[in-house]
Amino acid sequence: MSTLRYQMVIVWSDEDDCYLVHLPDFPEQTYRTHGDSYEEAARNGEEVLQLLLEEDGLSLPKPSSTAA
Repeated sequence: MSTLRYQMVIVWSDEDDCYLVHLPDFPEQTYRTHGDSYEEAARNGEEVLQLLLEEDGLSLPKPSSTAA
């Protein structure tokens, strides 16, 4: 697994009746995946992020940093 750290934003959508996952450092799409529960959305988001990191030839953005 990569040591790179990327933000994942998970929000509830009444319209879609599920949790939507946004990866702000990869702005090509607003939402990348979803899940019926927060936990499922987080797992799906991690899977998408891992696939993005493994994709050949993809120029990876620098991870955003936030102050805690």
